Amino acid sequence: MATNAEPPASTPAPAVPVQHSPSLGTRIAFGFGAGAYGVKDGGFSYFLLIFYSQVIGVDARLVGLAITIALILDAISDPVVGYWSDNLRSRWGRRHPFLYASAIPTAATYFLIWNPPVGWSQSALFWYLLSMAVLIRTSITFYETPSTSLAPELARSYDERSALFGWRLFFAWTIGSIMTVANFALIFPAFATPAIPNGQFNRDAYALYGMIASALIFVAIMVSALGTHSQIKHMRLPPAKRALGLKAIFREIFETIANRDFTALFMAAIFGAIATGISASLSFYFSAYFWGFSSEQIGLITMSVFLSAAIGGAMSPVVTRTFGKKRGAVVIGLLAGLALPLPIVLRLFGLLPPNGDPAIFWIVFFVTLIDVGLIICFQALTASMLADLVEQAEVRTGRRNEGIFFAANTFIRKAVQGLGVMAASLVLTLAAFPKGASPDKVGEDSLWQLGATYVPAIWLVWGLMIFAVSRYRLSRDGHEANLATLAERQA
Repeated sequence: MATNAEPPASTPAPAVPVQHSPSLGTRIAFGFGAGAYGVKDGGFSYFLLIFYSQVIGVDARLVGLAITIALILDAISDPVVGYWSDNLRSRWGRRHPFLYASAIPTAATYFLIWNPPVGWSQSALFWYLLSMAVLIRTSITFYETPSTSLAPELARSYDERSALFGWRLFFAWTIGSIMTVANFALIFPAFATPAIPNGQFNRDAYALYGMIASALIFVAIMVSALGTHSQIKHMRLPPAKRALGLKAIFREIFETIANRDFTALFMAAIFGAIATGISASLSFYFSAYFWGFSSEQIGLITMSVFLSAAIGGAMSPVVTRTFGKKRGAVVIGLLAGLALPLPIVLRLFGLLPPNGDPAIFWIVFFVTLIDVGLIICFQALTASMLADLVEQAEVRTGRRNEGIFFAANTFIRKAVQGLGVMAASLVLTLAAFPKGASPDKVGEDSLWQLGATYVPAIWLVWGLMIFAVSRYRLSRDGHEANLATLAERQA
């Protein structure tokens, strides 16, 4: 809600630059940068658990523990980087030095995690995985948080922000999916051998994947940094230098995010990250084991995400204009949550033909296409809702802290998604899922238990996420009132 209270005199806000609408090229560059996180997130969510547990042979519980610890340790860096990027003074502005500095470390560490040493013990591989995961997530924090924080300044209107995040989500999903499709359609088949008929279980395939994916991460970061560099002159200047102790810094951070609307999105991010961790980590267990799809079929299903990304990105501004962000997010989120495990539910109740029937593939294909499009639209809406809180907080505190808001959101996404991965490994344990087994060696009882455990878990967490989003209050009128209040203060 807008307020006429003056900001604290001790923390004057920098002058607001004249509103500048970025070109299409700048918007594409901003969105393209999300591909770096999309590639990393896709690899961690879809391949890391199955690579280390089924290919390398590390106990799935150790893999889940390593990922969870890495997420929690790394999440500490998010508020630090967010606050730092809000206050950095440089000739390249507040954000771009972080973008350029993160490119090489992120690409290098991502390559190393897919090339673990040969012959090491389980405990040694656990520590290798943990250390690499921490390094990757920390280095990409120095890119993702400052990069996303550019959005509220690139687009300040209520509707334009949803469109901008539509671009970002489109590229995050599309570029991330390119590597996933390449794995299943090209890399895995190329590494199939008489000894390992399914290349998905050949460690050499992941070495090649790591090389290509790390190069793509580097390109995405540099394209985004260079493509948005011209906008630096239109960005806010950092506040005047202040001598603040650690206690004062954290007091400012908590003061910035202390409001009900942020709490609603904060809780939604918690439940959303858990749901994402569960769903993504088990996605290819369901594809390869539950449905019995080949690598080529999994690749084709993953290719549907390209169309899903276009649908979801295009939907977000339309939904914003038609329903508003909160109502649109609730409606779209409910539809996505219902569709997410629908084919699995039908199989559990015996309402689908057996594996091998061509109809199974097309049912899963089209449900995935529609559901992922809805999820992308939902993500764009909630990201845009978070961006609108920047001006709300500025009205209240007199400080411009985009970095803190997006760092807090990333903090939860990283820290809690590890619990989703841990929950996924627990589902595998409850289903008595055999370690290192090929799809034809897993019994029907284990597959049924896998589905029966997964469906109620994902619906429960997804429902809690939608409920949290419903508690958000800031509307179009409230956002426009906040913009008007800030304009009056600068007059």
